[in-house]
Amino acid sequence: MDMFPVSVFFGLQNLSGESTFVDDHGPPAPRVLPFPSQVIYNRVGKCGSRTVVLLLRILAEKHQFNLVSSDVHNKTRLTKHEQVSGWVDLMRNISTIPQPFLYTRHVHFLNFTRFRIDQPVYINIIRDPINRFLSNYFFRRFGDWRGEQNHLIRTPQMKDDERYLDINVCIMENYPECSNPRLFYIVPYFCGQHPQCREPGVWAVERAKQNVVENFLLVGILEELEDVLLLLERLLPHYFSDVLTIYKSPAFWKMGNLTGTVKKHMPSFEALQVLYQRMKYEYDFYNFIREQFHLTKRKIGLKSTSQTTAHEPDFLRELALRTHEPLEEEEEEEEEEEEDVGQEEGNIWLVQP
Repeated sequence: MDMFPVSVFFGLQNLSGESTFVDDHGPPAPRVLPFPSQVIYNRVGKCGSRTVVLLLRILAEKHQFNLVSSDVHNKTRLTKHEQVSGWVDLMRNISTIPQPFLYTRHVHFLNFTRFRIDQPVYINIIRDPINRFLSNYFFRRFGDWRGEQNHLIRTPQMKDDERYLDINVCIMENYPECSNPRLFYIVPYFCGQHPQCREPGVWAVERAKQNVVENFLLVGILEELEDVLLLLERLLPHYFSDVLTIYKSPAFWKMGNLTGTVKKHMPSFEALQVLYQRMKYEYDFYNFIREQFHLTKRKIGLKSTSQTTAHEPDFLRELALRTHEPLEEEEEEEEEEEEDVGQEEGNIWLVQP
């Protein structure tokens, strides 16, 4: 005897309006989860993530999703002294967070499917590579508006000759901080954990682009943050609904307006030219993300107000002439990575419904 098709049964049930015994007396229906219900924001250092995390804290309480934010800032990748199991444990821990959740941490892209774990949706924000580098350079030395002496507390081991090193000397005399591989910073967040992801070159850039296309719902650019927030509100309404209203509110700016880097200024035009050449792979990736972001804006129906990047000399002259006022979108300190840091996840705080 042929089995009665289940789909036909439920179709008849819906038409008749009658319920079954299980409907009336069984366990309550499970909570309907939004899609996607697992989101990772693997935030890039000095790209405005402090602002976004502040917004997420408000949004998590408002929209009843779990926000897990790691305070591990100096552990973005697997070291040669560690085993793969350390990252597998982290991915499994992330995947067991009650859904819907948004997990955020400074960490290079993790491929969950490699270990047969469901892949969450990724989001991220990047910025102009030279501006990101300069923001970090001066922040490490002089901190931000949150406290006059906070840079002395944050980097007590830094000697005065390093703290007051002229940015032009650092670049033109090829100091390690102003050279590769230290300048190759943004791409590895999207390339992943492979050792070659940290080597400036075409391979890492192309792999990063592929991961963005296949695994990231949105990668925005900090220079157009309001449009980024608007797109997140459209694409992930369960998480980001009303985010633009909150971002523009006086109360939010009163809470978050002390995070601009102090004493920040532009290098000379000659130094910028050298820096631009050293960061050519970073700019290759940044321009790709910028084009993808503008394409998404057009699909949604938003008009882009920014212009196409000019030829190198014009672009660098424009950059050198920009205001020296500190930006308001800076984030928490980007600590130096140590080769032998333990693989503990560190302290996290959890906002639960």
